[in-house]
Order: sequence, then structure tokens, then C-alpha cells
Amino acid sequence: MYESTQQLPHLSIHRGGTTDNRAQEIFRHAQDLFRQQPDWVTFFREVLGVDGIARRLCPSTKDITELEQTREYGEIQQMLAKLREKRTGVPSDGTEPTRVITVRLPKSVHEFLRNEAHERKTSMNKLCISKLLQMVDEGLIPND
Repeated sequence: MYESTQQLPHLSIHRGGTTDNRAQEIFRHAQDLFRQQPDWVTFFREVLGVDGIARRLCPSTKDITELEQTREYGEIQQMLAKLREKRTGVPSDGTEPTRVITVRLPKSVHEFLRNEAHERKTSMNKLCISKLLQMVDEGLIPND
């Protein structure tokens, strides 16, 4: 089982490396962690989370956007999906408390999500988490 390592391993590529080199470094770290079969929340936190290896090597929005276009990022998303299939949720050691957000939706969007969840034989919560974990094209986010 996964052993928490509060620190990331030594990084052989620094922030200034090419997108491909950084993507490969992030992917290697993700593969190593995936082999240890952590819960999906721990995997997300250490690879893609705010203090994860991806954000450390790709600190700008531009860097992250470029990373999201790589084959390696797609494979990391597949690893995350496989870990989520195990139905293990938040770590029980208290390192990742659950937070609640409220999202205001038009009734038609809510009904659409409810129907999609039903068709996929999953809960709305799991469906929404899956959708939230996906990359979003910058041009699709309206400015306030």
C-alpha cells in the first residue's frame, strides 16, 4: 500500500525544461506513485494538486495548459480514473478533510446532470467530481 512521503522525490528536471521533458518527469513520478496504489485523493494531491509535482514543475497557467495537451497528461488522467474505480475515497488518516461547495445551476443543467448520472449508473457527486477533474479550455470560461 502507499506510504505517504511528505516531500516529493528529487526532481531531475527543473522548471525551465521543455514541456516534453517536464511532462515526462511528472509522468515518471505519477507512474511510481500509481504502482504503490494510493487512494485517488492522495494521487491527485501529490501529482496534480496545488503543491503536487505538476504545479511545481509547471507553475504558470501557460505551463499547465501546455502540459494538459501532452500524451503523458492524458495517461495521468487515466491512472487517476483507475484509482477512482476502486471506490476508495478520502484518506482515513485525516490528511485530506472533505470540503463542500455549493454551485448554483439552472434547473435544466441540474436535470441534465441528474439524467447523465442515472444513465452512467453513478451518483451526481461522482459525476461532478469526474467533470471537475478534467481540463477546461481557457476560452470556455467566461470572465466576470
